[in-house]
Amino acid sequence: MRDMDRRNGVARRALLRTAVAAPAAGAATTALGDGPAHAAAPGGGGRFDPDSPRFTVAVLPDTQYLFDADSADPAPLRETFRYLVAERGRKNIAFVAHLGDITEHGTREETGLAADTFRTLHRKVPYSVLAGNHDIPGSTDDQRGGSPYLDAFGPRRLASVPTFGGASPDGYNTYHVLRAGGRRWLVLALDWRVSDRGVRWVQDVLDGHPRLPAILTTHDLAHADAGGTARLSSHGQRLWDAVIDRNDQIFLALGGHYWPPGRTVLTNRAGNDVHVHITNYQDRYYGGAAMLRLYSFDLVRDTVDVETFSPWLLARDPQERTPLEAETVELTGPADRFGMDIDFTARFRGFAPVVPPRPRPASAALLPDTAAYWRFDPAGTAAAGEDGAPVPDGSVVRDLSGHGNDLTARRLHASGPRALTWSADHHGGQPAHASLRFDGGKNPDRGAILTTGPHAPLNSRKFTSGYTIETFFKLPDPFEGDHAWMGLLSWEGRSGDAGKTTGWSPDEPTCSLNLSGERFVQFVVYPHRQDADPTSWSHAIPVGRWTHVAVVNDGRRTVMYVDGSKIARNPAQRSTGIATLGKPFVIGATQFAERFGQGFHGWIGDTRIVARALDPGDFLVPHSS
Repeated sequence: MRDMDRRNGVARRALLRTAVAAPAAGAATTALGDGPAHAAAPGGGGRFDPDSPRFTVAVLPDTQYLFDADSADPAPLRETFRYLVAERGRKNIAFVAHLGDITEHGTREETGLAADTFRTLHRKVPYSVLAGNHDIPGSTDDQRGGSPYLDAFGPRRLASVPTFGGASPDGYNTYHVLRAGGRRWLVLALDWRVSDRGVRWVQDVLDGHPRLPAILTTHDLAHADAGGTARLSSHGQRLWDAVIDRNDQIFLALGGHYWPPGRTVLTNRAGNDVHVHITNYQDRYYGGAAMLRLYSFDLVRDTVDVETFSPWLLARDPQERTPLEAETVELTGPADRFGMDIDFTARFRGFAPVVPPRPRPASAALLPDTAAYWRFDPAGTAAAGEDGAPVPDGSVVRDLSGHGNDLTARRLHASGPRALTWSADHHGGQPAHASLRFDGGKNPDRGAILTTGPHAPLNSRKFTSGYTIETFFKLPDPFEGDHAWMGLLSWEGRSGDAGKTTGWSPDEPTCSLNLSGERFVQFVVYPHRQDADPTSWSHAIPVGRWTHVAVVNDGRRTVMYVDGSKIARNPAQRSTGIATLGKPFVIGATQFAERFGQGFHGWIGDTRIVARALDPGDFLVPHSS
């Protein structure tokens, strides 16, 4: 609620419910250390997945007009809670944070009715609450002593919430530790007015959880102008100076109290963004109709999508909504529906840096039936040089499977030393922490290749029982020039010499992995037993980041996976084996009419061929099936 004098002498009218009995806060204690390590047990609406990279934090601002003496109506908030319980699994709701001013006057009757309403949510979805200036005497700070709010919503109630980590000795400030997105997060729920003693407690909590990204919630944090631009309030500035600015963990701070809603981004002393939001809809129809804001985190896309709506109004038949209900059911202005781009790895690096995995030994990649495995670090070649150094022609990369399919490097055409260089760049999940940088191109043709010797077993291997071919590659950013139809790997020779009469041209090789002008990965094969050329096509591959490609054939048909995901354009044609011609296997280019034109342009990492179909869980970067 906006700053205004509390109404004095409010008659304690009898409401629909009495207060939920709860012990006073005298027994509240502070629990530091690691705190809870798990998310709540699943409630209704399906199972919450704490390891999914997509999860939701729900935020409830001021509900005070729904708990206002004898005009109280808890129905909208009950519907919001029912929605959260029902949707927990589908939206992967990790937590619910109320921003204070639960009630209008803070009487025992209002607070009891609100506490009873919270039973719809209690033990089903973890939540936090905090006191707003209408829940307690607004002229006091967290050292005020007992209150109906503390009796109903104090630490003893919250102790049964599985994410609850502890409370300040006064009981008005609490913290929660939740697991979502495969990691732990800290939520601070702070009183309307945090005392100096409370500030010291907050710092102790942060110091006790130094690696956890934190969301700070309080009632009075910021106010906004009519355009939705937020500025810290005087109390918000105090919290900024005393807590937020100096603790890089806090990346998101949320408050209610004022309207209209708004947001801003501030820079802390570590030079990182802190998103500050004001969320309050009590001035809207039906006291805000228990308006709910969902913060949907996506750790893969590095974004948080925000939406605001009333589940109570959403549940009504659209044909029967009044004009005010239809106007309020969902808010889509720039302060209510928006996205936040957050590079979570970079933002959290200062306090929770990601420890890169160590290189894996070659033995870890040698599954049964491995036909060939190459890597470009010292484990794969004694000739591995410094990052950026040219790879000399004649350098040998060993086949670590032990089958004798060693590769020898050579440049194409009149290409210079920079056509092939050693590189320390690599895919984060790749076994070897090294790659080769190919600088191929057209007009004039240039590039470099690595080829097996004339008598390598791989040259004639037919793979009639199936195969898995996988490799890592990265395209430069910017991806400049014409590199259409450059090859990543192939077998030499003409498919026409193997009997091919169908498809685009008999001058194609019998098997190749290429990149089209639209950056689609193409796998085309002339099978050992069919006169056909089944071809798989990926989507457009991004530039500037590593990609893992696996081509899996089970002896009947071929399926391509990109970064562990099966692509759409896999041929239904039967495809058994590869019609190899006894000619070398190649990394770095594809022939046409037995001539190499351009070479590959970008990086290529570990490459492996297994003589059977692999499950995605067995790829060089394991993925769930």
